[in-house]
Amino acid sequence: MRVIIVGCGRVGSTLAVQLAAEGHDVHVVDRCPKAARRLPDSSRIRFHEGNGYSRAVLEAAGVEHADAFVAVTPGDSSNIVSARTAKETYRVPNVLARVYDSRRADIYRELGIPTIADVRWTVHRIHRMLLHRHLSPDISFGNGETVLHRSELPAYLTGRRLAEFDVDGEIRVVEVTRGGHSLVPSHSTTARPGDLVTFAVATTSLGRLRGFLDKELGT
Repeated sequence: MRVIIVGCGRVGSTLAVQLAAEGHDVHVVDRCPKAARRLPDSSRIRFHEGNGYSRAVLEAAGVEHADAFVAVTPGDSSNIVSARTAKETYRVPNVLARVYDSRRADIYRELGIPTIADVRWTVHRIHRMLLHRHLSPDISFGNGETVLHRSELPAYLTGRRLAEFDVDGEIRVVEVTRGGHSLVPSHSTTARPGDLVTFAVATTSLGRLRGFLDKELGT
């Protein structure tokens, strides 16, 4: 995945390092050339000096071929302008923006741009939204290391014991809503059509959970 990150502060640089370590190609944009010192020497990270809403700078960073765009500068206005440029001009499929003033969050949402508040778990939240946007968590805990995710089980999993979906230390089924009623599953509880299942899952295992929901376990 090619990701463009506008803003090379603590959040932007940390996110860039994490994504690069996972094999993604990352292009970081910042007005201050000294900001590049926050980044390691990596073949998967490229630094671009300039404004995140400059078309010339964005095109140099490969925005026309980007899979995701993240705006995390210290200014809400800069973030929304650069995010809108990526979304509306270059049609980047996954655009996120950091927001400091919560009153502006509604503006972002009206524009179809998900926002991330200025809290301790910002990097974890952005990372999860970039790579697992189809697994939107209902609740997150700590600094975002563990989340609760609810999903209707695919039909082909009907009849399987819910305990089979547990992965020690990574994924656990903690609740099932069935016919409008909630229950805590026992070891022998089997999946039925229409079950809405709540998983407690480590953020690092979201990809594995997605695999469980996309295809039959063990295949």
